[in-house]
Amino acid sequence: MISSHQKTWVWLLISTQHAPTTWASWTLSPGTLLDHLRSAITCCKSLREKYGPVFTVYMGPRPVVVLCGHEAVKEALVDQADNFSGRGELATIERNFQGHGLAMANGERWRILRRFSLTILRDFGMGKRSIEERIQEEAGFLLKELRKTKGAPIDPTFFLSRTVSNVISAIVFGSRFDYEDKQFQKLMQMINESFTEMSTPWAQLYDMYSGIMQYLPGRHNHIYYLIEELKDFIASRVKINEASLDPQNPRDFIDCFLIKMHQDKSNPYTEFNFKNLVLTTLNLFFAGTETVSSTLRYGLLLMMKYPEVEAKIHEEIEQVIGSRRIPSVDDRVKMPYTDAVIHEIQRLTDIVPMGVPHNVIRDTHFRGYFLPKGTDVFPLLGSVLKDPKYFRYPDAFYPQHFLDDQGHFKKNEAFVPFSSGKRICLGEALARMELFLYFTSILQNFSLRSLVPPADIDITPKVSGFGNIPPTYELCFMVR
Repeated sequence: MISSHQKTWVWLLISTQHAPTTWASWTLSPGTLLDHLRSAITCCKSLREKYGPVFTVYMGPRPVVVLCGHEAVKEALVDQADNFSGRGELATIERNFQGHGLAMANGERWRILRRFSLTILRDFGMGKRSIEERIQEEAGFLLKELRKTKGAPIDPTFFLSRTVSNVISAIVFGSRFDYEDKQFQKLMQMINESFTEMSTPWAQLYDMYSGIMQYLPGRHNHIYYLIEELKDFIASRVKINEASLDPQNPRDFIDCFLIKMHQDKSNPYTEFNFKNLVLTTLNLFFAGTETVSSTLRYGLLLMMKYPEVEAKIHEEIEQVIGSRRIPSVDDRVKMPYTDAVIHEIQRLTDIVPMGVPHNVIRDTHFRGYFLPKGTDVFPLLGSVLKDPKYFRYPDAFYPQHFLDDQGHFKKNEAFVPFSSGKRICLGEALARMELFLYFTSILQNFSLRSLVPPADIDITPKVSGFGNIPPTYELCFMVR
């Protein structure tokens, strides 16, 4: 609550392994409060150094357990996977989802939707040759668009989001969009804007004080209307599929869900209903578009900042693939340096640094503490990806983190950009395939030219909150 002196009280309750329960209070102006929210990861890192890898903070009136570092996160999400398998509160989008859809569901609803979604995605080729061919085809369309720029400076944001989105669109909608389709362009803009809005300080403030802020006007409401518009689009596609549905020949994810809805129509408790269909499709469409395209945007920026790395990748592409053959997934095992660079891009850029909140589904004992059923837990993926015990230079771009002394690719158990445990990202296999095929296809055909010297390239996120949003930049794609 803002007082007459324009001061805001923020209360933190810190519970740790190394210190007794401690109360701390800060008096901050509204502007200073937002500055602190912008640096939530930095704040938690400082708390970890003082109190250890497990502590509790009050986000407004809500207690949240924070887990830092690989060991603590693994112990929770993997070793006690079932206990920590609930989805925690994410107030910024709760008004839109209300516990429905795969990503935000809990309990039996989540288990049913996850099992069904995995089955359908596999049936439509995720991880199989057919989806590889779709990615290769889309990469071809992207390369054609990039050649049209003739080396002129461009912002790559929507070039990348459109091509990546078309892969998941083919799975959930049964077809790709033309890059010039105005509705498709608007969808890409809304998805990009939604991801940014979810990461603003206002969204973080809303997550802390949603009980009050849901009734107040302001920018924090913008995300709600963006997602509602995306839901309306999905619903319109469902109606189109319904009108032309052939139960014997499902064309896409929506068709398969509609068929299951028809089969369960006499069951009043079924989870196969219109609301779960729309919201699960939106989960897949959104996640399948934004995270991979954001990672690729960061990757291109890092290649311009470190041209010697780009040069080594060009060399490896020439040795393994050449200049004419289309890259394939089978090439990845023969290209350890390129694979290591992609992993390091994902590690350093840390697209979802705080992770999506979890929730303990039963009373749980964890590292000597008692977590009552329903406690929200934030496993800080950024603290794992930059854990100094597992990465020699955690804050630097260093592809050697994933290479052994002989130059072979080396796995690292703390590499968890897709999270881990029972809530691990459904589309991990698809995303890994896309990152490799798009990255190698672009660098096979183009050299990247920055508009500023490498030393002047700033990779600091434009916004950092729920996501690390890549900075806006332009570059030139020079045909090789």
